[in-house]
Amino acid sequence: MQCRMLLVGPSLIAGSVLTLPPVVNADAQPQTITINTSQMRTGLAPRDFAFTLTGDGPVSAWKVMADPTATAEKAIAQTSADATAHRYLLAVYEPLAATSIEVSAHFKPVGGTVDQAAGIAVRFLTPDDYYVVRADVLEDDVPLYRVVNGKRQEIKGAKTKVSANQWHTLGIRAEADRFVVSFDCKSLFAAEDETFTKPGNVALWTEADSLTDFDSISITPLD
Repeated sequence: MQCRMLLVGPSLIAGSVLTLPPVVNADAQPQTITINTSQMRTGLAPRDFAFTLTGDGPVSAWKVMADPTATAEKAIAQTSADATAHRYLLAVYEPLAATSIEVSAHFKPVGGTVDQAAGIAVRFLTPDDYYVVRADVLEDDVPLYRVVNGKRQEIKGAKTKVSANQWHTLGIRAEADRFVVSFDCKSLFAAEDETFTKPGNVALWTEADSLTDFDSISITPLD
């Protein structure tokens, strides 16, 4: 499902230092970055990503997997079924850091006993400090969280049907202290928060043993 969001009104990665690149010039026109999985090799980690986690358990082996239902017939997949509680897995897109940004991604929940969730993190500063919007099959909700010192705190959320083994589109727009969350091309809610104001990375996010495919990832810096 292709859609645009409907508007309302040094990091530690897997034991190494992630250097945040310069923020896009505020005078420049926003340019959308589309992550092209068609050019990635299946069975390998997606290029331009680093992998880490919040909480406990092993870091996931994220891989590019063949998926005939994906737009490019390939998807970035979280492949670990480790069911450790309080385990939030992140694939961090390294080439860009920004404060104001719009991100959307297709995702398909394909498995998980403890959880079946997919998310997008923005303003990722460290594995314990960022914002994340999450869609959850088992709870049928889409909440926005801030993660502070590894502790997840809900800012706002909405109930909506999230189906397993089906592609959905999740989106978030962050500008200054205002956030707009969309799901399947519909704006769900707007919220405000001032916890993180510095430029940070974008990341794909899953929870516990959620096996999730991601596709058609679009990132537009607004700074």
